Amino acid sequence: MTENEEKTTMPTFGYELIRDHVLASILGKHEEDILYWSGKELARKFQMFSMDEAISFFKEAGWGDLRLVKLEKDEAFYELTGDAELLNMQQRCFKLEAGFLAQQQQKLGGFLTECYEEKALKKNHILFHVKWDLKEAI
Repeated sequence: MTENEEKTTMPTFGYELIRDHVLASILGKHEEDILYWSGKELARKFQMFSMDEAISFFKEAGWGDLRLVKLEKDEAFYELTGDAELLNMQQRCFKLEAGFLAQQQQKLGGFLTECYEEKALKKNHILFHVKWDLKEAI
């Protein structure tokens, strides 16, 4: 890297403090619901032109490596991987990311969309199931 190409990085410890401790403490028993709707709000502010852009967004946001596993007419499956220590899958909920994916798909597809996450601790990944209702146009 040259002098002009210096890259600013955020310490992961700061991110972990906010994500895993401060938010959990403030949001309490409503953490999962609020994070899901916060993810949807983030998606409204950072709108994508395709779901492929969400993959880059996840990487830039430090959320991990997202990849499309399967796409069907009314659902898609994404897999989130990354450094086990950074993902902190044992303690972290992934509702923020799920809400973000749901809202991006809803905006792009034009149908009511929800996203559910499933932790695969032994495989060290999170599987996101994005499902849209073709009968519920938005």
